[in-house]
Amino acid sequence: MKLQLLFFGIVSDVLETSSLEIELANKCTIQHLKTLLVAIYPVLKNLDSYAFAVNEVYATDTTVLKEKDVVAIIPPVSGG
Repeated sequence: MKLQLLFFGIVSDVLETSSLEIELANKCTIQHLKTLLVAIYPVLKNLDSYAFAVNEVYATDTTVLKEKDVVAIIPPVSGG
């Protein structure tokens, strides 16, 4: 299945892109996606501290992904 990944903040800076399309096995979860992304981009080893949203709704590690989902990876933010 194909997914669209959107990157924000430091993630887009490090990867030098704000989006990409990725091919995954069916019934993949956010946890599987995290593992795959860290294998491809070791600089993302701290993905557990990032928020993930699927189709503009925050997701958990057990969220099952579907064909054509849009997954946003949002780094932790701080402010005051």
